[in-house]
Amino acid sequence: MKEKDRSMQRRYDREGSPWTGLWAVVAKEMADQLTSARMRILEILIVLTAGGTVYMSIQNLQKTVGQDEFLYLNLFTSSTDPMPAFVSFLSFLVPLIAIALMFDAINGEFNRKTMSRVLAQPIYRDALLMGKFIAGFLTMSLVLTAIWLLIYGLGIVGLGVAPNGEEVARSLWFLLATIFYGGIWLTLALVFSVQFRQPATAAMASIAVWLFFMVFWGILAGVISQGLSPIRYGLSEELVKQMQVEMSLSRISPNELYVETMIGLLNPQVRSLGIVMPSQLDGAIMGTALPLNQSLLIIWPQLTAMIAATIILFVVSYALFQRQEIRA
Repeated sequence: MKEKDRSMQRRYDREGSPWTGLWAVVAKEMADQLTSARMRILEILIVLTAGGTVYMSIQNLQKTVGQDEFLYLNLFTSSTDPMPAFVSFLSFLVPLIAIALMFDAINGEFNRKTMSRVLAQPIYRDALLMGKFIAGFLTMSLVLTAIWLLIYGLGIVGLGVAPNGEEVARSLWFLLATIFYGGIWLTLALVFSVQFRQPATAAMASIAVWLFFMVFWGILAGVISQGLSPIRYGLSEELVKQMQVEMSLSRISPNELYVETMIGLLNPQVRSLGIVMPSQLDGAIMGTALPLNQSLLIIWPQLTAMIAATIILFVVSYALFQRQEIRA
């Protein structure tokens, strides 16, 4: 009986590393994603958007060359009627890129009847799921980095001056924040790809959650804050408390976290992302730029929250995938 138990235990024990074949999955997935038709459509859309907004910004900023200390940061944030700022497009385009990369990562394998064939190879589920996530994350990072380089290249050609170190450092931190903002929607699409067998259902669920946070959550946060912290006597303390509750609720949305991070990094004059009382401005020299390390302290909670959300959603997708039954 003991020999039978030991043989059964050896049968279900893993052999070798659970990450065997991880980088083979990453290479295969990245090759498929970078050469897919959907990626080419997204690339054309992004290049046209970036090129158009940055060109309009350059036309406007050429008048202030030599006067603005953070000229290149304004390439991201300045808007010229009727063209909005490029960061406004980013908050819209990044979730679409992330969802497009991952909504059919797992259920697509089931629909093509290839999941059992893949797992019949010396590849564990751990390596397959992690490989698909890493491939999507690296592909998205590659696209966003190319956009960042495109903007700086157009800026150098159009403005005729080189960016300073502070601008490059701030924009690099902004690039990192944008990547992890996309990571939230990437892992959310992965969760729905594991949960739903139809790619269309996974895509619609991902887009529905994104639209909910982008359009409706701010309205709900205001309504909920009025219920949790009503203004009974019209006192300023009650008003401030209600605003703090609304701000805390609104920060549940990844969009709000990303916008606050963008403001803190690309606008060096910003000293706080919350409610600032007049007493807190004593001794402050208004209009002066904060050092980069001080701006990082301001946006660090938002950046940490986006990274944590990405990790949590990946853990959820991992747990769901491990519990699924896969038949040949």
